[in-house]
Amino acid sequence: MKLPKFIGNNLVLKITSLNAVVITIRLVVSIFIQRLLAITVGEAGIASIGQVRNLIAMLTSTSTLGTFSGVVKYVAEFKDDNPELNKFFSTATLFALTGTVISALTLFFGAGFFSNYVFNSESYIYVFQLLAVIVPFIAINRMVSGVVNGLSDYKRYAKIELVSYLLATVAILIGLYSTNLKGVIIAIAIAPVIQLTVLGFVFVKVLKKYLYLKGLNFSLGYKNQLLAFTLMSFVSAFLINFIELDIRTLVTNKININEAGYWTAITFISKNYMVFATGLFTLYVLPKFASIHSKSEFIKEILHIYKSILPLFGLGMILVYLLRSYIIKIVYPEFEGMEPLFKWQLLGDFIRLAGLVLSYQFLAKKLVRSFVFTELISLALFYILTQIFLTDYGTEGVVIAHFVRSIICFIIIALLVWINMNRIQPKEA
Repeated sequence: MKLPKFIGNNLVLKITSLNAVVITIRLVVSIFIQRLLAITVGEAGIASIGQVRNLIAMLTSTSTLGTFSGVVKYVAEFKDDNPELNKFFSTATLFALTGTVISALTLFFGAGFFSNYVFNSESYIYVFQLLAVIVPFIAINRMVSGVVNGLSDYKRYAKIELVSYLLATVAILIGLYSTNLKGVIIAIAIAPVIQLTVLGFVFVKVLKKYLYLKGLNFSLGYKNQLLAFTLMSFVSAFLINFIELDIRTLVTNKININEAGYWTAITFISKNYMVFATGLFTLYVLPKFASIHSKSEFIKEILHIYKSILPLFGLGMILVYLLRSYIIKIVYPEFEGMEPLFKWQLLGDFIRLAGLVLSYQFLAKKLVRSFVFTELISLALFYILTQIFLTDYGTEGVVIAHFVRSIICFIIIALLVWINMNRIQPKEA
């Protein structure tokens, strides 16, 4: 079936429409799974699952020392220059090996400490020991995903996302019906292995074309470039998930674990539609910004992206808000306490989306100081404002904090992008 002409001629909308099919299927499946989990493991179980997901997200950064965005950038730039690409991967592989060993050893030998810190119990030691074994798969999966995103092969990437998600869902169902919450947590932990298997099966020929393993000499030629991405990833991937994990613990301690479950549920809904945006950003925005070398072209591209996707996301978020009571009844039965959280979460996400488009310029042009500054400001505001609003507004204070920090951060990002835009020079012939 052919896409309508106005979509087929617009690459942003083309990727968006293809991703929409995948996201729609994922949402349908997710509704079923989340309802099943809500009924079976309850608010406390949902909160524990949220902790595990944050842990895995943190490992996607530490296992490769945060080189994912660097892989996307340099594959996009050097895909037609195999010698330079191989030189880059020699350094990236060293980073991944270092990150994998440190992450795995830390998790395995610190399992008892982390179990008490994250779950206030030693019952979850097995989670950290399992993740220690899974770390190498997470690292390889992250590296391969970076190659795929750098090549902007969005059609096959959409298929991979769908197949991986469906297989991971089957694993969750098996885990749930075999050992309840413990089985679910194990299934979530092995999801990166499933995705890596699918990635390898679909992209084996492409990877052979761009990666010459025999040619890797483990040099550090791109050490300084990748260290910049390591710093940015530590802030954007590691710290943000650590803050979420800590806020969930804070809500549990100050109110109760059921309220932590409500906040986890609303953030899960948020992440389901935001993953749609981030997929588009890594497939299109990051490689596109990396190839832009003039101020006028950058402004034109920003306006093009805003006109293409913001109205679609705005409409979608309005629908989510209007249907919030039905969403709760269908997806999270007996989670009525999360209804007041929708308004602030959706408003904050829309503003955050607009800011994210701009902030990808920091990644594409390796503007480390600007990126780190805005991310640290964002995280600090979120955590501090949560502490303030939690006392007066309860769990709703967490999403109010998200909304307020999104507004402040958008203004800061826009100002920094405007300043840095004036430094963009036309690329020499």
